[in-house]
Amino acid sequence: MVDREAAQEEKAMARTAEKRGKDETKAAEKKVKATGKPATGARGGITAPVTPSQELAEIVGKKDLPRSEVVSKVWEYIKKHDLQDAKDRRQINADDKLEKIFGKKSASMFEMNKHLSKHLSAVKKD
Repeated sequence: MVDREAAQEEKAMARTAEKRGKDETKAAEKKVKATGKPATGARGGITAPVTPSQELAEIVGKKDLPRSEVVSKVWEYIKKHDLQDAKDRRQINADDKLEKIFGKKSASMFEMNKHLSKHLSAVKKD
C-alpha cells in the first residue's frame, strides 16, 4: 500500500514539474511573439544607463550608470560627508559640489531626484 501511495505521489510531482516547465516555456514564447525578440536581460526603463553631467560626475564618477545607482552613490556621498541636517534628517545641507547640483544650500530628500534629473541624460546610442 505504501509503495502504491508513494508512486502516485511521485507521478503527481512529475506532472506538476512538467506543467511548470510548460508554463515557463509559454511565457518565453509570448515574450518573443510580443516583441519579436527573445526574452533577454535588456536594460531599459529604470535600469537604463544614464550619463551624469560634469557637476554630478564629481560625485558619482564619469561612468554611465542606471539612475538607481546614481541615487545610491549620491546618498553614499551625503552620508560620508555628514551632510544630513542633525535635527531633520530629511534635509540635506549641500556642500560646494552638491550646491552645484541642487542650485541652493539646502534641499529635502524628496526633491533630490528632481534636482538630479536635470544633471542626467540618456546614453547616446552609436
